[in-house]
Amino acid sequence: MKLPLGIHVGERLSLEQTYWQAEYADTHGFESVWVAEGRLSRDGIVPAAIIASRTSNVSIGTGVVNNKSRNAALMAVTFKTLAEVAPERVILGIGAWWEPLASKVGAPLSKPLKSMREYIGVLQSFFRNEVVTFDGEFVHMDGVRFDSMYRENKPVRMPIYVGAVGPKMLELSGEITDGVHLDFLLPPSYMEAASASIDRGIARRTDGVASIDVTQIVSCSVNDDDPAEAVDACRAFLTLYLMQQPHIAAHSGVEPELVERIQETAGWPASPEDIKRAMVHVPDSLVHSVTACGTTAQAFDKLLEYHEAGVRCPIISTLGDKERTLTSLAEAAA
Repeated sequence: MKLPLGIHVGERLSLEQTYWQAEYADTHGFESVWVAEGRLSRDGIVPAAIIASRTSNVSIGTGVVNNKSRNAALMAVTFKTLAEVAPERVILGIGAWWEPLASKVGAPLSKPLKSMREYIGVLQSFFRNEVVTFDGEFVHMDGVRFDSMYRENKPVRMPIYVGAVGPKMLELSGEITDGVHLDFLLPPSYMEAASASIDRGIARRTDGVASIDVTQIVSCSVNDDDPAEAVDACRAFLTLYLMQQPHIAAHSGVEPELVERIQETAGWPASPEDIKRAMVHVPDSLVHSVTACGTTAQAFDKLLEYHEAGVRCPIISTLGDKERTLTSLAEAAA
């Protein structure tokens, strides 16, 4: 595969579709499979473990788990276990969760940069197989390490990627992590400012690392027989996303007035019928600016545009006819 590609699997897919896509990626030259976890719909760790056991070649990343709902020691040992299932193939993708869900489950966001710095620092100490003592504002550890009662403990190679969006989190990622895993619905032009933020963080490193990896989820829908249908599949998803996570609009070039019109039309939580009514407000130009959709050639050219803008590995998230979208883009990439 000439263009590095990964796939993103999540709650919009059935488990059967999830495992089929992962196994297809494993045998068709894809680089990675990223398992989503966000809404209270499906855990990310269980599917990641099953994918790890069913594949041999692809890396398996979480795209992303959050740093609020799992104790840092439990998170570390969870990924240590995943690394036993798929040695050298696991990536810990982590994010700061999102509101209002975080508050609704009793874990409101507070000082996300500081909490992320503390949490990742502790994870890295665990993966170095150190005894961890840390008394931070958000993370507390008192002389703990991986248990070695039943098997020899060794350092665990575990790349950590942050699901960052804002400039400060991107800068922190450049300073302390191995990569960033960018979200849906950000245009290729977003990479200019994002790269500058990452570089500011890299400039503060003392470990000799001169660059970090950049992946980005790209919503994709392909239909060569009816390109308009593929565009509408992405339009519906964009409409839903602007309702449930409107913070992304500021980074996507979306006017606040458009978000307000969508929210007034559909409300929240939105039904499929609400989405159909609201998506008429979203113009084709916006859909094409932040997704890869239409014909195979149109969608693949958009993936190339992301790559040329600085996204090393675009991560395909399939919409519409999911099987056709995945196989068509795989053939184009090959």
